[in-house]
Amino acid sequence: MNEKEKTPYVVTSKSYTAVAINAASKAGEWIKSRLGTVSELGIKYSPQDLVTEVDKGAEQMIRRLILTHFPEHAILGEEGVEPGPEASARALQEIQDEEYLWIVDPVDGTTNFVHGFPFFSVSIALAHRGEVIVGVIYDPSRDELFVAEKGKGAYVHGNRMGVSGEQELAHSLIAVGFPADPNYTLPINMAAVQALAPQVRNLRAGGSAALHLAYVAAGRLSAYTEIGLKPWDIAAGALLVAESGGTITDTVGTPYDLSVSHIVASNGKIHDALTGVLKEAKATGME
Repeated sequence: MNEKEKTPYVVTSKSYTAVAINAASKAGEWIKSRLGTVSELGIKYSPQDLVTEVDKGAEQMIRRLILTHFPEHAILGEEGVEPGPEASARALQEIQDEEYLWIVDPVDGTTNFVHGFPFFSVSIALAHRGEVIVGVIYDPSRDELFVAEKGKGAYVHGNRMGVSGEQELAHSLIAVGFPADPNYTLPINMAAVQALAPQVRNLRAGGSAALHLAYVAAGRLSAYTEIGLKPWDIAAGALLVAESGGTITDTVGTPYDLSVSHIVASNGKIHDALTGVLKEAKATGME
């Protein structure tokens, strides 16, 4: 075999999923090693919206690993976008026509990470022409890797995942969130909490949208709802839920796409009942 016949960039033969898994697990291990070392806290959009040097370092690591294999692909990462909902929408608008777009949240659950509360994750998704085709979420605290490929199912620890079987809200464990925007999204989410609490088995607020979605996919939560999320919070988890047999829409039931920021992800069986409660409580964020 002469020099000309040799394949250049051998690394690009790696599959998209393998690269996503490699990037998520390497970044996750590094993040875990930094637990308890954060010296500088930055505030982004509000005092509740934190960023650390670990978020920034992890995103740089993930970008490098992806671009080594796929230098022509675009990347939308949380730390590369100005704070606030308008900036996020604008960043997505500018980049969503890219053929291949990686959507990265280097530390989903930064507040938890800062406080040493072990519920945070790395979330990496790949969209092809606006449709998510790979979703990987890695929880370094539990060494749990959630992986989905479009049309091929979703897995954790190599085992196929499936959503839970609850048929009614009264038997359901539902996750909610308390967003970093105290003025607009927080009151609406609180209205959702107040409306749901008496109607469900119980509520949970773990503080990582990506892990909530992974837990819906794994059948550990019946559903998760929150308004005011960003594309990188949702993209990977949305595919996990869909590939596990669940349903993911906006809060009024429109199918998920990358522009959705108000979500309901469920086992599918309680979906209509849940969106009904949100509508009645005027807690959809769409009023």
